[in-house]
Amino acid sequence: MKKNSYIVVAFIILIFGIWAVPKIAGKFSEQELVKFELVPDFEFTNQDNVQISNKNYENKVYIVEFFFTSCPTICPVMNKSMVKIQNEFYGNPDFGMASISIDPKRDTPEVLKTYAKKNGITLKNWYLLTGKKDDIYAFSHDGFRLYVGENKDVEGGFEHSGLFALIDKNGYIRSRTVKSGENVNPIKYYNGLDDKEVQWLKEDIAILLKE
Repeated sequence: MKKNSYIVVAFIILIFGIWAVPKIAGKFSEQELVKFELVPDFEFTNQDNVQISNKNYENKVYIVEFFFTSCPTICPVMNKSMVKIQNEFYGNPDFGMASISIDPKRDTPEVLKTYAKKNGITLKNWYLLTGKKDDIYAFSHDGFRLYVGENKDVEGGFEHSGLFALIDKNGYIRSRTVKSGENVNPIKYYNGLDDKEVQWLKEDIAILLKE
Protein backbone atom coordinates (compact mmCIF):
# COMPACT_ATOMS: atom_id res chain seq x y z
CA MET A 1 0.00 0.00 0.00
CA LYS A 2 1.01 3.62 -0.51
CA LYS A 3 1.58 5.76 2.56
CA ASN A 4 -1.51 7.89 1.92
CA SER A 5 -3.64 4.77 1.64
CA TYR A 6 -2.49 3.56 5.07
CA ILE A 7 -3.58 6.92 6.51
CA VAL A 8 -7.02 6.60 4.90
CA VAL A 9 -7.43 3.03 6.16
CA ALA A 10 -6.38 4.02 9.67
CA PHE A 11 -8.95 6.84 9.66
CA ILE A 12 -11.73 4.54 8.47
CA ILE A 13 -10.82 1.95 11.11
CA LEU A 14 -11.00 4.66 13.76
CA ILE A 15 -14.46 5.77 12.57
CA PHE A 16 -15.69 2.15 12.37
CA GLY A 17 -14.34 1.10 15.73
CA ILE A 18 -14.52 4.06 18.07
CA TRP A 19 -18.13 3.44 19.04
CA ALA A 20 -17.17 0.13 20.64
CA VAL A 21 -14.73 1.60 23.17
CA PRO A 22 -16.46 1.55 26.56
CA LYS A 23 -17.71 4.92 27.74
CA ILE A 24 -15.98 4.41 31.07
CA ALA A 25 -12.52 4.23 29.53
CA GLY A 26 -9.98 5.45 32.01
CA LYS A 27 -11.42 3.48 34.95
CA PHE A 28 -9.83 0.12 34.20
CA SER A 29 -6.85 -1.47 35.85
CA GLU A 30 -3.90 -2.13 33.53
CA GLN A 31 -4.15 -5.89 34.18
CA GLU A 32 -7.83 -6.16 33.27
CA LEU A 33 -8.78 -7.59 29.88
CA VAL A 34 -11.75 -5.63 28.60
CA LYS A 35 -14.73 -7.44 27.05
CA PHE A 36 -16.20 -6.05 23.84
CA GLU A 37 -18.96 -7.36 21.58
CA LEU A 38 -19.72 -11.00 20.81
CA VAL A 39 -18.32 -12.22 17.49
CA PRO A 40 -21.30 -12.93 15.18
CA ASP A 41 -21.92 -16.39 13.80
CA PHE A 42 -19.88 -17.27 10.75
CA GLU A 43 -19.24 -20.19 8.42
CA PHE A 44 -16.43 -20.25 5.87
CA THR A 45 -14.35 -22.88 4.02
CA ASN A 46 -10.83 -23.73 5.16
CA GLN A 47 -7.68 -24.79 3.32
CA ASP A 48 -8.80 -28.43 3.45
CA ASN A 49 -12.16 -27.55 1.85
CA VAL A 50 -13.96 -28.13 5.16
CA GLN A 51 -16.69 -25.86 6.51
CA ILE A 52 -15.55 -24.01 9.63
CA SER A 53 -17.86 -22.07 11.94
CA ASN A 54 -18.04 -20.65 15.45
CA LYS A 55 -18.61 -24.17 16.71
CA ASN A 56 -15.04 -25.12 15.77
CA TYR A 57 -13.81 -22.45 18.19
CA GLU A 58 -16.17 -23.18 21.09
CA ASN A 59 -14.32 -23.10 24.42
CA LYS A 60 -11.15 -21.95 22.64
CA VAL A 61 -9.16 -18.74 22.81
CA TYR A 62 -8.42 -17.66 19.26
CA ILE A 63 -7.11 -14.88 17.03
CA VAL A 64 -8.80 -13.46 13.93
CA GLU A 65 -6.96 -11.62 11.15
CA PHE A 66 -7.94 -10.49 7.64
CA PHE A 67 -5.37 -10.97 4.87
CA PHE A 68 -4.90 -12.21 1.30
CA THR A 69 -2.26 -14.57 -0.05
CA SER A 70 -0.96 -12.31 -2.84
CA CYS A 71 -0.52 -9.32 -0.51
CA PRO A 72 2.92 -7.81 -1.23
CA THR A 73 3.08 -5.42 1.73
CA ILE A 74 1.90 -6.04 5.31
CA CYS A 75 0.60 -9.63 5.10
CA PRO A 76 4.04 -11.29 5.12
CA VAL A 77 4.85 -9.40 8.33
CA MET A 78 1.50 -10.33 9.83
CA ASN A 79 2.08 -13.99 8.94
CA LYS A 80 5.46 -14.00 10.69
CA SER A 81 3.79 -12.60 13.80
CA MET A 82 1.06 -15.23 13.63
CA VAL A 83 3.63 -18.01 13.25
CA LYS A 84 5.44 -16.74 16.37
CA ILE A 85 2.14 -16.92 18.27
CA GLN A 86 1.43 -20.37 16.80
CA ASN A 87 4.77 -21.63 18.05
CA GLU A 88 4.21 -20.13 21.50
CA PHE A 89 1.00 -22.11 22.04
CA TYR A 90 1.67 -25.11 19.84
CA GLY A 91 -0.07 -28.25 21.06
CA ASN A 92 -2.56 -26.42 23.29
CA PRO A 93 -6.00 -27.78 22.29
CA ASP A 94 -7.72 -24.71 23.74
CA PHE A 95 -6.05 -22.30 21.31
CA GLY A 96 -6.87 -21.56 17.67
CA MET A 97 -6.31 -19.07 14.86
CA ALA A 98 -8.38 -17.80 11.92
CA SER A 99 -6.90 -16.08 8.87
CA ILE A 100 -9.73 -14.87 6.62
CA SER A 101 -8.99 -13.95 3.01
CA ILE A 102 -10.43 -10.70 1.65
CA ASP A 103 -9.66 -11.93 -1.88
CA PRO A 104 -11.80 -15.08 -2.00
CA LYS A 105 -12.01 -15.09 -5.79
CA ARG A 106 -8.32 -15.99 -6.03
CA ASP A 107 -7.83 -17.50 -2.59
CA THR A 108 -9.46 -20.87 -3.13
CA PRO A 109 -8.95 -23.70 -0.61
CA GLU A 110 -6.19 -25.06 -2.84
CA VAL A 111 -4.39 -21.71 -2.92
CA LEU A 112 -4.74 -21.37 0.85
CA LYS A 113 -3.34 -24.86 1.39
CA THR A 114 -0.28 -24.06 -0.71
CA TYR A 115 0.17 -20.79 1.17
CA ALA A 116 0.00 -22.63 4.49
CA LYS A 117 2.72 -25.06 3.45
CA LYS A 118 5.00 -22.26 2.22
CA ASN A 119 4.56 -20.10 5.32
CA GLY A 120 5.01 -22.44 8.25
CA ILE A 121 1.33 -22.79 9.13
CA THR A 122 1.12 -26.16 10.85
CA LEU A 123 -1.12 -25.66 13.89
CA LYS A 124 -4.10 -28.01 13.70
CA ASN A 125 -6.52 -25.30 14.82
CA TRP A 126 -5.19 -22.59 12.47
CA TYR A 127 -7.74 -22.30 9.69
CA LEU A 128 -7.19 -20.22 6.55
CA LEU A 129 -10.69 -19.30 5.46
CA THR A 130 -12.44 -18.28 2.26
CA GLY A 131 -16.04 -17.89 1.20
CA LYS A 132 -18.43 -15.44 -0.42
CA LYS A 133 -16.93 -11.97 -0.68
CA ASP A 134 -20.03 -10.21 0.63
CA ASP A 135 -20.15 -12.49 3.68
CA ILE A 136 -16.46 -11.95 4.46
CA TYR A 137 -16.66 -8.18 4.08
CA ALA A 138 -19.80 -8.00 6.23
CA PHE A 139 -18.08 -10.14 8.87
CA SER A 140 -15.13 -7.75 8.98
CA HIS A 141 -17.15 -4.54 8.86
CA ASP A 142 -20.09 -5.52 11.08
CA GLY A 143 -18.48 -8.10 13.31
CA PHE A 144 -15.24 -6.26 14.07
CA ARG A 145 -15.69 -2.72 12.69
CA LEU A 146 -12.49 -3.28 10.72
CA TYR A 147 -12.34 -1.87 7.21
CA VAL A 148 -11.44 -4.09 4.26
CA GLY A 149 -11.94 -3.19 0.64
CA GLU A 150 -10.77 -3.33 -2.93
CA ASN A 151 -8.70 -0.46 -4.28
CA LYS A 152 -7.04 -0.78 -7.66
CA ASP A 153 -4.82 2.20 -6.88
CA VAL A 154 -2.94 0.54 -4.00
CA GLU A 155 -0.27 -2.12 -4.21
CA GLY A 156 -1.92 -5.54 -4.19
CA GLY A 157 -5.36 -4.16 -5.00
CA PHE A 158 -6.85 -4.44 -1.50
CA GLU A 159 -6.88 -2.39 1.68
CA HIS A 160 -6.96 -3.80 5.19
CA SER A 161 -5.38 -3.27 8.57
CA GLY A 162 -2.59 -5.19 10.25
CA LEU A 163 -4.70 -5.69 13.36
CA PHE A 164 -5.34 -8.95 15.22
CA ALA A 165 -8.52 -9.59 17.22
CA LEU A 166 -8.32 -11.70 20.37
CA ILE A 167 -11.41 -13.80 21.12
CA ASP A 168 -12.13 -15.49 24.45
CA LYS A 169 -13.61 -18.94 25.12
CA ASN A 170 -17.12 -17.50 25.10
CA GLY A 171 -16.73 -15.77 21.75
CA TYR A 172 -16.18 -12.19 22.93
CA ILE A 173 -13.53 -9.80 21.61
CA ARG A 174 -11.08 -9.00 24.40
CA SER A 175 -8.10 -6.70 24.82
CA ARG A 176 -5.72 -5.31 27.38
CA THR A 177 -5.62 -1.72 28.52
CA VAL A 178 -2.71 0.70 28.29
CA LYS A 179 -1.96 3.84 30.24
CA SER A 180 -2.24 7.14 28.40
CA GLY A 181 -1.57 10.12 30.63
CA GLU A 182 -3.79 9.72 33.67
CA ASN A 183 -6.19 7.33 31.92
CA VAL A 184 -6.03 3.60 31.31
CA ASN A 185 -7.77 2.79 28.02
CA PRO A 186 -8.51 -0.43 26.09
CA ILE A 187 -6.71 -0.94 22.78
CA LYS A 188 -9.37 -3.36 21.42
CA TYR A 189 -7.04 -4.78 18.73
CA TYR A 190 -3.36 -5.70 18.61
CA ASN A 191 -1.04 -4.41 15.90
CA GLY A 192 0.39 -7.46 14.15
CA LEU A 193 3.16 -5.30 12.67
CA ASP A 194 4.49 -4.26 16.07
CA ASP A 195 6.68 -6.70 18.04
CA LYS A 196 5.71 -5.10 21.35
CA GLU A 197 1.99 -5.56 20.71
CA VAL A 198 2.52 -9.12 19.48
CA GLN A 199 4.20 -9.81 22.82
CA TRP A 200 1.23 -8.22 24.61
CA LEU A 201 -1.03 -10.53 22.63
CA LYS A 202 0.92 -13.60 23.70
CA GLU A 203 0.65 -12.54 27.34
CA ASP A 204 -3.08 -11.92 27.05
CA ILE A 205 -3.74 -15.23 25.30
CA ALA A 206 -2.11 -16.92 28.30
CA ILE A 207 -4.42 -15.01 30.64
CA LEU A 208 -7.56 -16.01 28.73
CA LEU A 209 -6.50 -19.65 28.53
CA LYS A 210 -6.62 -19.72 32.33
CA GLU A 211 -10.15 -18.27 32.54
